[in-house]
Amino acid sequence: MSSEAFAQPSIEPEWVLPSRGRVGMFSLIAAEAAIFTIFVVAYIFYTGKSLSGPMPRDVLDLPIFNTVCLLSSSLTIHLAVKALRNAKVGAFGLWWFVTIALGAIFLAGTGREWQRLIFEKGLTISTNLFGTTYYSLVGLHAFHVIVGLIALSLGMIFTFLGKVKPEHSERLDILSLYWHFVDAVWVIVFTVVYVVGR
Repeated sequence: MSSEAFAQPSIEPEWVLPSRGRVGMFSLIAAEAAIFTIFVVAYIFYTGKSLSGPMPRDVLDLPIFNTVCLLSSSLTIHLAVKALRNAKVGAFGLWWFVTIALGAIFLAGTGREWQRLIFEKGLTISTNLFGTTYYSLVGLHAFHVIVGLIALSLGMIFTFLGKVKPEHSERLDILSLYWHFVDAVWVIVFTVVYVVGR
């Protein structure tokens, strides 16, 4: 008897429809990425075209500490979701809180930078083309960080109230996608504004 007689029919894996939440989040991210692309292109286009100072090289310092904090928060939110999947709600709450703290530190650093630029260097949104494009691009990112922190804080409140369970890990993972997007966008903003644009 040939070996083909005993061969098992191949079983095709059943395709599973992706969750509406995940599809919705990816759609939101795609739309937001398009908006950021417009702002980044505008910043690059107008780089060096200001008729008066100050110029980027005169006033911008590399926000290394802020960047490390924000990018580290991608790791901490990943660890938070992973902990919740493993039914470690306490560890989830800790990592989630650290993520919020790192995001808040980044936002505070942006605020301090703006205070220095406005009051010490005299750069406002109406000073020149650089000021307009700088505050528009960095401000757009800061706005998204604020939205993310509000969402993460709501998750933290529900955790304190004991409402977050392992079965909610998928929803919180979807929320973490937004935060990863905010971090990824900062890599582009940092490169364009603080490295290439100087």
